[in-house]
Amino acid sequence: MKSFVKENGYGILLCLVIAIPCWFLGTLVPIVGSPVFGILAGMVIALLLKNMAPFKSGISFTSKKILQTAVVLLGFGLNLNVVMQTGKQSLPIIISTITTSLVVAFILHKALKVPGKISTLIGVGSSICGGSAIAATAPVIDADDEDVAQAISVIFLFNVIAALIFPTMGGLLGFDTTSGESFGIFAGTAVNDTSSVTATASTWDSLYGLGTQTLDKAVTVKLTRTLAIIPITLVLALARAKKEKSSSNSFSFRRAFPMFILWFALASLFTTICTGVGVDPAVFTPLKTLSKFFIVMAMTAIGLNTDIVKLVKNGARPIALGFGCWCGITAVSLIMQSVMGLW
Repeated sequence: MKSFVKENGYGILLCLVIAIPCWFLGTLVPIVGSPVFGILAGMVIALLLKNMAPFKSGISFTSKKILQTAVVLLGFGLNLNVVMQTGKQSLPIIISTITTSLVVAFILHKALKVPGKISTLIGVGSSICGGSAIAATAPVIDADDEDVAQAISVIFLFNVIAALIFPTMGGLLGFDTTSGESFGIFAGTAVNDTSSVTATASTWDSLYGLGTQTLDKAVTVKLTRTLAIIPITLVLALARAKKEKSSSNSFSFRRAFPMFILWFALASLFTTICTGVGVDPAVFTPLKTLSKFFIVMAMTAIGLNTDIVKLVKNGARPIALGFGCWCGITAVSLIMQSVMGLW
C-alpha cells in the first residue's frame, strides 16, 4: 500500500485537485460538461508543469484504472426493467443510428485516412453515449490518451452545436409542442453525451412549458443507448483478440472479455434486482455521482497526457469524420421517427 501511494499518490492527487473545480464548472455550464472542462484544464496545466515525472505513474493509473472503475459504477444508474419498458419504443431508432454511425465512421476512416483507433472512438462515442462510451471502448482497443482526447474534443464540438440548434430545428420541422415525447426521442437518439441531451431536452421543455416531459423521455432513451456499450465493446474485444491470435497464435480471453464491462453488466443487473424487490433507487445515486466524478478525474488525466499542439494540428480530419457521423445519426433518427409515425 505504501509503495502504491508513493508511486501513484502525487499523480492521483493532481488529477483530483484539478477535477474538483471542473466538476462544479460542469454543473454551471451543462452544455459543455465537466469531462470537457477536465480534459481542457489538464492540457493547459500540462503546458505549465515543467517536471511531470513525479506525477506520471498516478496520471496513468487515473486515466486507465479509475476510468474503468467509472464505467463499472455507471451500471448502478441502469435499471434494466425501466429502460426496456420505456425505451423499447425507441429501440429500432437506436439500432439504426448506431449502425449508421459505425458504418459512416468506417467509410470515412478509409476515405479520409483517419487513424483506426480514433475513428472507432468517434464512431462509438457518436452512436452510443459520448464520453462514457469512449471511456469504455478505449481500454478495449488499447487507444492511447491522445486518441481519447481527440475523440472527446470532436464529440464535444457536435454536442454543443446540437444543444444550440436542435430545439430551434425541432420547431421548424414541426415536432409536437404539446408533448415532449417525439422531441425527447429525437434528442435522446441524435445527441451524443448525457449533459448535452439534458441541455437540449430541457430547452424544449422550457420553450413550450412541458415541465420535464421531454427531459424524462430523452434521458430514458439515452440510458437505453448506454446498454449498447456491452455488445459493442465485446465485439471490438473479440476482433482485437482474433487479430492478436493471428499474429502470435495465442488467444487472450481477458482481452476478449474485458472484466470491467462484465462488472458494468453485473452492476446493472444488481440495480435491477434491488429496485425490483422494493429498494429505493435513490440508494444508488451516490454511486452514479461517483461514476461521473471519476470520469472527470480520468479525463483530467488524459488531458495531462495530451499534447495540445498535436491535437489541434491533427484535428481537421477527425472533425470531418465526426461531422459525417453526426449528420448520419441526425438524418436517420428523423427518418425512422417519420416511418414509425412518432413525428
